[in-house]
Amino acid sequence: MTPEPKTELPQATTGSCCSSTGSCHDGAGDTPAAGTVTTVYRVTGMTCGHCEGAVSGEISEIPGVTSVTAVAATGRVTVVSETALDEAAVRAAVDEAGYELVGQA
Repeated sequence: MTPEPKTELPQATTGSCCSSTGSCHDGAGDTPAAGTVTTVYRVTGMTCGHCEGAVSGEISEIPGVTSVTAVAATGRVTVVSETALDEAAVRAAVDEAGYELVGQA
């Protein structure tokens, strides 16, 4: 009986679901559409991809938001929306996720 050849799968080198930038997103295709508003906020307390997802999920529920990219490593959250957002609404969403909105970056 001949032994079966072994197939080894590549192993992740970081041991994390996050990219080398600390984000679960690679940034591909993140070009905002014309006629939109892009605002970058500073959020404290994010440490991983789960944190990024929690913040992104809550902000995404604000009417008019078309895209949210949170990066735990930098504490930056980029929000693309149809019109300028009320900062109080963004603050409430970040608070709901369990983090703190410091302000615009």
